[in-house]
Amino acid sequence: MTNQIKKKIAITVGDMAGIGPEVVLKSALTGEVVDSCVPVIICDAATFRFTADRLGLPCDIPVLSDENEILEASGPVIVDLANIEKPLEFGVERADCGKAAGQFIEKAVDLWQKGLVDAISTAPLSKKSLALGGYAYPGHTEMLASLTKTERFAMSFFAGDLRVVLMSTHLPLKEAVDKITKKSLGDLIRFTSKEVSRLIGRPAKVAVSGVNPHASENGMFGSEEAREMTPAIEECQAEGIDVTGPHSADTVFLRGFRGEFDAVIACYHDQATIAVKCLSFGAAVNVTLGLPLIRTSVDHGTAFDIAGKGIAEAESMKTAILLATKLAGGR
Repeated sequence: MTNQIKKKIAITVGDMAGIGPEVVLKSALTGEVVDSCVPVIICDAATFRFTADRLGLPCDIPVLSDENEILEASGPVIVDLANIEKPLEFGVERADCGKAAGQFIEKAVDLWQKGLVDAISTAPLSKKSLALGGYAYPGHTEMLASLTKTERFAMSFFAGDLRVVLMSTHLPLKEAVDKITKKSLGDLIRFTSKEVSRLIGRPAKVAVSGVNPHASENGMFGSEEAREMTPAIEECQAEGIDVTGPHSADTVFLRGFRGEFDAVIACYHDQATIAVKCLSFGAAVNVTLGLPLIRTSVDHGTAFDIAGKGIAEAESMKTAILLATKLAGGR
């Protein structure tokens, strides 16, 4: 592959006290990744190299003196923000690491806005450290939406042919169920159809998971399906959207995984993530739908308990980078 058609992928290392730097080191330098794209790693270079030395991982990556050099890069490069002053302590929530993680994201968006990178792939951050660092966001998704002035967005997970879109994210279960209304589901079906169709390059076939056992078995186990969900689905069908459901949650995700649907809408957070992680743990990718930029991420957290031990699995990070490249129109 020639340098001219390689996509530049900004990779933020997340919280440097977690496993982010390790999984980036283990994934961004693999032949599969460097043959497909140009990894642009955004980090504190000194701390990143400290992690590499500590774990015995290669880190022969040039640090750019000018971010515009990204355009000429043919292999992995580092954009150094030099924003961590104290010695790193693995597995510790710290304000400076949270602030640095936030600044990595801001720089990635800035590089995309300048046309220097084609997509963003993010390693995990700590929500607590991010808050300690002065950022009032619950996570990457909301921060990226704010930075790009995006009002309508949704979290999704891609695991091979299974693409799951979440109706809600981090809410207590009762609140999540209360949010399932004809209007909210109808809006999400339309949004999912539009965004997934755009990403896969053809009209998407969408399935909606029921919220109750066996999708309520015709009203025997709950009323949400008949009262709110079926009317929303029928309304969207009348508009020409290829959507079916509500389907029983115990089978619909497997059907999506086998390619029967292009996207499955999950009613709440764990309904989605249990299915995704059981079917494709360590290889699924978090994709934020609705952003003007392509953003992928790992399907796991900072794993502070194993940070600095060299045992973190990097398959999800590698898959996230490769998916970002593919979605951006690269190899």
